[in-house]
Amino acid sequence: MKVAVIGTGYVGLVTGTCLAETGNEVVCVDIDEQKVESMKNGMVPIYEPHLDVLFHRNIKAGRLTFTTSLEDGLEHGEIVFLALPTPEGEDGSADLKYVLGVADEIGRLLRDYKVIVDKSTVPVGTAEKVRNVISENTNVEFDVVSNPEFLREGFAVDDFLKPERIVVGSTSERAIKLMKKLYRPYVRSGNPILIMDEKSAELTKYAANSFLATKITFMNEIANFCERVGADVDMVRRGMGTDSRIGKRFLFPGIGYGGSCFPKDVKALHKSGGESNYDFAILEAVIKVNQSQKTILLPKMKNHFNGRLKGKKIAVWGLAFKPETDDIREAPALYMIEELLDEGAIVQAYDPEAMDNVQKVFGDRIYFGKSMYEAAEDADALLICTEWSIFRTPDFTKLEGKLKGPIIFDGRNLYDTEDLQNLGFTYYSIGRKDIVS
Repeated sequence: MKVAVIGTGYVGLVTGTCLAETGNEVVCVDIDEQKVESMKNGMVPIYEPHLDVLFHRNIKAGRLTFTTSLEDGLEHGEIVFLALPTPEGEDGSADLKYVLGVADEIGRLLRDYKVIVDKSTVPVGTAEKVRNVISENTNVEFDVVSNPEFLREGFAVDDFLKPERIVVGSTSERAIKLMKKLYRPYVRSGNPILIMDEKSAELTKYAANSFLATKITFMNEIANFCERVGADVDMVRRGMGTDSRIGKRFLFPGIGYGGSCFPKDVKALHKSGGESNYDFAILEAVIKVNQSQKTILLPKMKNHFNGRLKGKKIAVWGLAFKPETDDIREAPALYMIEELLDEGAIVQAYDPEAMDNVQKVFGDRIYFGKSMYEAAEDADALLICTEWSIFRTPDFTKLEGKLKGPIIFDGRNLYDTEDLQNLGFTYYSIGRKDIVS
């Protein structure tokens, strides 16, 4: 099939590349001329495991091409995906200016029937708005479909090629038939293509992300309470997770969630509730708790150093909001670093992929190590913010030799408290007994 993808951000590029991988002819459209030229020359603009292999293979095969011309993309694609930014507005709502702006242009350029697909995460009622904007400028027949993405950064290629489910929001039999044909190669194992109305499809994405964010936040609250009463959150987590009604996933406490989806989507759903005179009280609590959780280790750090962090060198392992990505949007590490700098601390950081992005934020205000151990050189303590695999089993003898003192503040509970105690480390984590050697 012939497909156009408007927008080559994270969702758009993964979508376009993975659709090309099953034999479709895909044209990706972006207004950034330099980015388009770079992609034409084989440069992948984002880090995502396995994406580069598919990207290069499909460019070489001629199934994946790039252009700055919306008109060319629209002429090519019988199905046109809108994978455009929906940034968080000042009031927490999703800003639809990019989606509706492109919809307006599509209406002026439309020459024959197209299926216009909202792939971006958008508030309930957006498909109707897109339909109305396009209709203002054309009499040509078209359909608008809501097809939210469920891509986890770090696993996006697998999630697209082997989805647990595909949600298609449409009441048009013609559009539904085309969407089923497009997605058929991805559900051969029997996972469902769920057909529903547009508004239900739009809400499904927000509801799913908000539920997961709530689950994470609840465990963080339990962890904080564990510290007050002397319970161990790891024991509690295991006791809860064996209940099949709850499940084991998303029960790991830490210093909060970040990224491009959870923070934005929770706020957008909360805002949408207010616009419909519905008070999402639980989401309001999730937003508040997650914000404070990002710097929950700072009081422990200040207390350990007798209230004074000025001049202390703090090594930071992990800058991305999660492992296997270079995405730093709403990353807890950024909040901790900002607080440490405000306290007068010196920050020495390391991350396998995200250091270039963080340097754009902090410049030369922090030092970036060439390795995890170099970042720890002569540091008064180590702070762990992201659970990259390489941080899970470090050489503790080597680490102790690098640090001024064997002190770790672990925002992701990577290590066993008894092991660290036996090694002679002072070890602070989330929701567990602090080990002070």
